[in-house]
Amino acid sequence: MTLHPSGLETDASLRRRIEKLERINAALMSHVERSMDQRGSAYSLFQTAIMLEGRVRTRTEELTGLMHRLERSNAALAAAKEEAETANRSKTRFLAAASHDLLQPVNAARLSISALDDLPLPPEARAITGQVERGLQTIEDLIKTLLDISKLDAGIVRPQLQAVFLPDLLAELAERFKPFAERKGLRLAVRCPQLTVTSDVMLLQRILQNLVSNAIRYTATGGIVLAGRRRAGGVRIDVTDTGCGIAAEERDLVFEEFFRGGARTSSAEEPGLGLGLSIVRRMAQALDHPLTLASRPDHGTRVTLGLPMSSVPAATAPPVPVATRLSGAHVLVVENDAATADAMARLLQNWDARVSTFRDLAGVRGAVEAGAALPDILVLDYHLDDGACGLDVAAYLRGRSARPLPAIVTTADHSEAIEARVAEAGAELVHKPVKPAQLRSLLTYMLA
Repeated sequence: MTLHPSGLETDASLRRRIEKLERINAALMSHVERSMDQRGSAYSLFQTAIMLEGRVRTRTEELTGLMHRLERSNAALAAAKEEAETANRSKTRFLAAASHDLLQPVNAARLSISALDDLPLPPEARAITGQVERGLQTIEDLIKTLLDISKLDAGIVRPQLQAVFLPDLLAELAERFKPFAERKGLRLAVRCPQLTVTSDVMLLQRILQNLVSNAIRYTATGGIVLAGRRRAGGVRIDVTDTGCGIAAEERDLVFEEFFRGGARTSSAEEPGLGLGLSIVRRMAQALDHPLTLASRPDHGTRVTLGLPMSSVPAATAPPVPVATRLSGAHVLVVENDAATADAMARLLQNWDARVSTFRDLAGVRGAVEAGAALPDILVLDYHLDDGACGLDVAAYLRGRSARPLPAIVTTADHSEAIEARVAEAGAELVHKPVKPAQLRSLLTYMLA
């Protein structure tokens, strides 16, 4: 710093100090501005973070609400599914019980008609008995089919998969249906190489029976071909007819219950129930066998069933029982339904058998204690009065017999538990309505 002789700073010195102060001021201002910018950015980031946090909280609340609604919806669906399954099981149990009660009078009527048919009748009376028999068969088929549909819908039917030798199965079906085809002047041909498939033999047989029966019913001229072919690692079975065909708008409807379509059978033929293809579809679904249909009106229809190939050889079928005479055989019948018991007694007497009928175990026990002779064979109703079981009669009489006592158990109940219990008791099971020819064959075979 330069001083004037009077002690004051010179102008040059003051200018230098002012410039220095200006530089310091500029530096300070720049620092303040940078600090303000930094504070502004931090505040801006803080505001942005607060805004994003709010958005996240809103989205989280929306997602939580959606999750709660989805959980409530899933719970409602699960409850509805359980309710539907419970209703299905209840419907199946009701139909099973109702079918037992409905088939009882049908069983009595069929036995009575069969006994009547064994008598010498004029042609008009024999024609009437034939009409009654066909009507009863239709009622029986309807009840059994509705029960089968209910069981399939409820998932009660459990397929028993095994190796099935296809040529034998198709040949047996053709032999069974050939008389019906010939009656209409139709050809029924089978074409199948040596193929073994994996399926449930009973369900597969019923599927093909319905398809062949349907083909014959709706074919007026030409014929039906039942063919098995190897295709793409599996096997396909085609049932092809030259019938009336199915219109395009009806092809999805033919698998619905009670749908018969626009086509009509001849007036001489009994109309169908409209349930054949419905139960075919359900059985195919239960077996996981793809089912397809192709048709041209006035040309014919082809229904195709896909099956997996089996590498396991099919088991050989057991030999068919050979029938013998029933003359003089003592048959003990236990049946709580009076009409059925009377019809069964008349039928067995027409076959020259000696018959004793009872309503329950108490009646049988009383007769035996009074000195009645033990029978040669038993025909027992499974469900007796007051919850009693016909197998109790078999156990009682077998305990008093020195020789094996064969037994046939009849019931309209198709449950697996009853089948297992009858088999465990060493008896034969016959489902009601009892077919007289089947009963006679079984009786004579067991007495041989």
